[in-house]
Amino acid sequence: MSALLPFAAAGNGLTDWLAGLFPAGVPFWILGLLGAVIAFALIMVFVSVLAMFSTWLERKVAGHIQVRYGPMRVGGWHGWAQAIADGVKLLIKEDIVLADADRALFKIAPCLVLGAALAAFVALPFGPNAIVADLDLGVFFILAVSSVTTLGVIMAGWGSNNKWSLYGAMREAAQVASYEIPLGLSLMMPVMYYGSLSLHRAGEMQADWFGLHWYVFSDSFWLAIPSFILFFTAALAETKRSPFDLPESESELVAGFHTEYSGIRFSFFFMEEYAAMYLMSAVGTAFWFGAWNFPGLELLAGSALYAPLAVTVFVVKSMILVFVMMWVRWTVPRIRIDQVMTMGYKYLTPLCLILVFLASVWEWAKAALTGA
Repeated sequence: MSALLPFAAAGNGLTDWLAGLFPAGVPFWILGLLGAVIAFALIMVFVSVLAMFSTWLERKVAGHIQVRYGPMRVGGWHGWAQAIADGVKLLIKEDIVLADADRALFKIAPCLVLGAALAAFVALPFGPNAIVADLDLGVFFILAVSSVTTLGVIMAGWGSNNKWSLYGAMREAAQVASYEIPLGLSLMMPVMYYGSLSLHRAGEMQADWFGLHWYVFSDSFWLAIPSFILFFTAALAETKRSPFDLPESESELVAGFHTEYSGIRFSFFFMEEYAAMYLMSAVGTAFWFGAWNFPGLELLAGSALYAPLAVTVFVVKSMILVFVMMWVRWTVPRIRIDQVMTMGYKYLTPLCLILVFLASVWEWAKAALTGA
């Protein structure tokens, strides 16, 4: 059972915490199911708040870069109420399904897209003990589950019975399939450095040097920095952010694959986009920037402040990378679809392969010299 339901395995923080609340002898699969329900509720609340905050933040970033005063003044102090108003508006808007649409695909698609994004959050280590499932194949699980969103996008494009929606869906399928290769290859450098696919294990190994033993500050920094640049570029394409926002290019495809959606179903696609942005940023934080580790934080180990501060550090680091994604959107213009494909296959993938070769030689040389 634990092989099929990672929450049900002993050694995972949420399951172990629940085991301490129940009498001895309660089967782990029951604790696992209960843990899955709690985890889904927590992740759903987190992603909802994240989407609301990210909407506000994106408006602020755009307003500052474009020197517009609207986002500063509309909706209360610095526009804090605008995101709440948008959420309420989407909840009460009519849910329209086109007469000629494939109703089953049209309705399932947004749920599948958001569900896949939420499922990937179970392997994120928000803190030393704040993880739903500490999977040995954590980053592989995240890449595999997050790629399911492409199926939902294809279903949305086809089910809408709209050629512009289908064009946008096919663009996303081609783009995501192309950039999954350099994205996975760019993650091989930290994986070889840590010797594990577990994001939690990566965080634990970066706790030395007074909390600054991050991959970018390690003896492999000359590999870490270019590998992160390649990872971040591929992550922008995976999350459909500018300059790779071809699936949603308003000037060409109206609004891409979600042209015909309205109300709560429309909001699911944007929740997935912000969830994917945070997910990729969190993976970058866990592998390159010390996860929850920060100078001086270990001095509080054992105190009541340690766990919430560790979670705060991880979330803030990840949100900094989300901010950079937004910054890039309002700074770099959109590129053509042929340029997107060229960059993925002719530049990013060969560069990633070169770095993988150099990293393997470097790790072998270190092991040979140290006798490990």
